[in-house]
Amino acid sequence: MNQRFTFLVAGALLATCGSAAVATPAAAPPLLPLPQSIAPSQGSFRLTDQSVVVVPPGDAGARAAAERLVTLLGVNRGIRPAIVETPAKNAIRFARARGISAEGYRLEVTPGSVTITASDDAGLFYGAVTFWQLATAGKEAISAVRIEDAPRFRWRGLMLDSARHFQSPEFIKRFIDWMALHKLNTFHWHLVDDQGWRIEIRKYPKLVEAGAWRTPASAPGAPILPKTGGYYTKEQIREIVAYAAARHITIVPEIEMPGHALAPIRAYPELGTSVVPPRGIESDWGVFPYLFNVEDQTFGFLQDVLTEVMALFPSEYIHVGGDEAVKDQWKASPRIQAQMKALGIKDEHALQSWFIQRMERFLASKGRRLIGWDEILEGGLAPNATVMSWRGIEGAVAAAQAGHDAVLSPQPVLYLNHRQGGTSAEPPGRGEQVTLRRVYDFDPAPDTLTDDQQRHILGLQANLWTEHMRTEQRVAYSAFPRASAVAELGWAAADKRDFGGFVDRLVPQMARLKPMGLDASNSAFTPSAALRPAANGKGEVTLANQIGAEIRYTIDGSEPRAGSPLYAGPLTLAMPTRLRAASFRHSMALPGSLDQKVDALSVRRRDDTQLKLCSNDIALQLEDDAPAQGRRAAFLLDIMKPCWIYEDASLDGITEIAVDVGQIPFNFQIGKDIEKIVFRPPATPEGEVEVRIDGCEGERIAVLPLKPAASNPALTTLKTVVAPRSGSHDLCFTYTAKGPSPMWAIDAVQLIPRP
Repeated sequence: MNQRFTFLVAGALLATCGSAAVATPAAAPPLLPLPQSIAPSQGSFRLTDQSVVVVPPGDAGARAAAERLVTLLGVNRGIRPAIVETPAKNAIRFARARGISAEGYRLEVTPGSVTITASDDAGLFYGAVTFWQLATAGKEAISAVRIEDAPRFRWRGLMLDSARHFQSPEFIKRFIDWMALHKLNTFHWHLVDDQGWRIEIRKYPKLVEAGAWRTPASAPGAPILPKTGGYYTKEQIREIVAYAAARHITIVPEIEMPGHALAPIRAYPELGTSVVPPRGIESDWGVFPYLFNVEDQTFGFLQDVLTEVMALFPSEYIHVGGDEAVKDQWKASPRIQAQMKALGIKDEHALQSWFIQRMERFLASKGRRLIGWDEILEGGLAPNATVMSWRGIEGAVAAAQAGHDAVLSPQPVLYLNHRQGGTSAEPPGRGEQVTLRRVYDFDPAPDTLTDDQQRHILGLQANLWTEHMRTEQRVAYSAFPRASAVAELGWAAADKRDFGGFVDRLVPQMARLKPMGLDASNSAFTPSAALRPAANGKGEVTLANQIGAEIRYTIDGSEPRAGSPLYAGPLTLAMPTRLRAASFRHSMALPGSLDQKVDALSVRRRDDTQLKLCSNDIALQLEDDAPAQGRRAAFLLDIMKPCWIYEDASLDGITEIAVDVGQIPFNFQIGKDIEKIVFRPPATPEGEVEVRIDGCEGERIAVLPLKPAASNPALTTLKTVVAPRSGSHDLCFTYTAKGPSPMWAIDAVQLIPRP
């Protein structure tokens, strides 16, 4: 687009970014996702209390879109135009026209009126959302423009796991609102898993009686944590489904099979393979070995459940899971082996295929379509099944090449339970970072497919697995703004996407949604600081942010402003100093800021996110199990090898080392891999933290007994004197133990210089 036009920055954005922000012209209206075509025109439309919204008489879809628009304008602009059915001046008009593609719309802003035109209800709704964005990007005057728009993909989704941690119906509705205002249209609801059963099934009441509540795991000696859980009644689900439909979001329910079945087997043991699950393991994470058996009564149970599910959810698709079905119990069951032989099934992969195909035929008989994770490809895909590819994009490619529809949902890039920031401010989650830029750079159209095969790619979906999201605030924080990038991937044309422009449009979007309860992550914008000692008693500070924006800083305690010094390289500062920093684009402060004390201790301190993990087999940022109420520490570690490296540690003048440690339960179902977790033998019953120099097999320079921490369920600081050393060295921190439970973790390491 060659022409450029300006829009003023919303007052809400200025409030969010801080009083130092300065409104400057932007190259395009801050619309997210980016429309297909934007053509500026002359003049502007003035939105006032006297403006009205005109809908065609008797058009329920137009009236619904108009009502939603009026509600949104009330939230962000404090005005609520009247809705009428007769022509009026200074009006926002909804109109129908043939020939506009599904979910598409045309929006025309002129000095005298606004017209939103579409062929279907969804298009009218999305046109209203775009006008709301225009109306909250400036003051009363909205620059004239013509926008023609339609989505790139028809499946633009988010998955929320309510099985591992339960979210209230009120939160689910807020989450749906946030999705709708990004033009996301599919809410994949993960309602059941090993750790919980969240949907009321009237015919089988024990499912929620036994599976809706659990006691979280805690380390030996730690206080028992209060029970957590809940479930959704049929009435609540009907209300949520209707709420989503009014916002043009389809809810796709997921009922897991044949694996991830611990919760229903706990409730009805006859559904399993006669292996009785130990009590309490429902509080574990990982992949459980408990599968449904293949008896007719079990299929009767599943059909009964799905019948009640389908009565609640009118979606075309029903998700049946199909992933991570560990088949050891099938292999060990004489009854199942005999059934396989009678059916002529050669192996357990083929048995799973037979299982899924049987369920696919049942769903098809009810007019529904089966969708499952890409493991349903193994052993042969059900004839009309759709594949959701999570183990990379290969499952989607294979499905499309075989003529099946597919949805791209690959981990880790579209798994929003991964950390998005690299600092200790991040909540618990998967250890590998998935940044905003990494999500935005994902291409949902595999280039290995032909044009005909590409048509089988329905779209994409990001997933929020909630093992480590025990609060609704964490779900919101982890989802956004990365879900905003997913929305743009699903809607905008690939050749028009630009990350810098996306950031410019994203910040106003986050400001619009803040009054609607969305407290999104600022990790992408907030500067991070790496500290180290420098010569002459000074400290060196290196600043960075994820998006490559300029950083402004101060050392006098004042708030950074557009005219503050520009960071251009490592800073050498006298100590002590208070360093404050913020990221800027177009002279505007972005959300999030740094306030860092630089002194003799802070330059020699590394928290767990600043230490290097010795390995990354199963890297997790795990929450401490104490205290039961209030803030808990979060530990970054590889549960297969708890080991940390303080890289390039300056040991000149160091006389002591202090280590903050905590103990956490080993509540992970990893099968035989637990045998791979080995430790050096302890010298004392409680074990010791060992510090080695120049490698994890190097000289041991310090031992910190864990006994003082063994009786403390929260953080404990261990300290020891060390012999004088000079120069910079890598320090390796491990601990001794008889086994992995409980597991110890390091929260921070402090090198202490002589006074």
